[in-house]
Amino acid sequence: MSAAQVAQLKKDQVKELVTLLDEYPIIGVVDVENLPTKQFQTMRANLREKVVIKIAKRRLIQIALEQSKNKDVKKLEVYLTGMPGLIFTRENPFKLFKTLKDNKSKAPAKAGNIAPSDITVKAGPTSFAPGPIIAQLGALQIKAGIEGGKVAIKEDSIVAKEGDVIDAQLAEILARLDINPMEIGLNITAILEEGSIFTKEVLDVDEQAYLNNIALASAESTNLAYQIGYLCAETTPGILAKAFLEAKALAMTSDILADAVAEDLLVKAHNQALTLQATMSGEAPKEQVAQSDAPKEEKPKEEVKEEEAPDAAAGLGALFG
Repeated sequence: MSAAQVAQLKKDQVKELVTLLDEYPIIGVVDVENLPTKQFQTMRANLREKVVIKIAKRRLIQIALEQSKNKDVKKLEVYLTGMPGLIFTRENPFKLFKTLKDNKSKAPAKAGNIAPSDITVKAGPTSFAPGPIIAQLGALQIKAGIEGGKVAIKEDSIVAKEGDVIDAQLAEILARLDINPMEIGLNITAILEEGSIFTKEVLDVDEQAYLNNIALASAESTNLAYQIGYLCAETTPGILAKAFLEAKALAMTSDILADAVAEDLLVKAHNQALTLQATMSGEAPKEQVAQSDAPKEEKPKEEVKEEEAPDAAAGLGALFG
């Protein structure tokens, strides 16, 4: 291919990139370094209906960013790392990131790879027989010993931090320990939407942790509302039940005659009379009548059931109506 043909090919690539930059509302930068060609082609085919992926030399991408009518795309230039490419879509950035993340697979580390995250060797037994492996582990600051005739790792050890270069010695040990720290797939470094940049740290949302936080916030707000007596759909049954129990206990201790405690008050009076009679006569007290519903200690709020609410409301009416 002649120099003129190469130059024209580059111009065509830049023109195509500029067209896509001006057309799509959501643009991302990906790094395809260490991604096997076969897997890249498979991922591109799987995502064809959702995204357009273009891989080009860094300089050509920079030129396209400069020529685009969308001046915000210049913000993406600092995220062109490794073997960069651009991804164009109309999908929600967070949904797109999750889709690409779910399409990644684990792979062994090779010398020269960059650790995608902290790499930890967990404590526990191994299949290694005692020998030079102990010294090799020690060279990587991995504490090991002998247990049951086999090498055992004594404690968790971080052998590489995120961004560290993995050397040949570490790559060999990780392979022997069957630790595959590398992620093969399209690595999004940043996404641009309506002038805002979302980095991979922002896009990588732990959905379960997010749901757990919502559940915790709901429980804590309900507990606060209960404690301060704030009536709402979640707290009204419990607050009414609590009020009924407290009112009933007050009526019993203060001898306030009301329908809800009349029977118990009569039993209480009867038992007091028996005790007084026995004291006056010097005889042993006769068997007392058990109260059908003696005052109870206030229930913790978590034990109050919603089905108690109607009876509680009726009880309050009986006490004060």
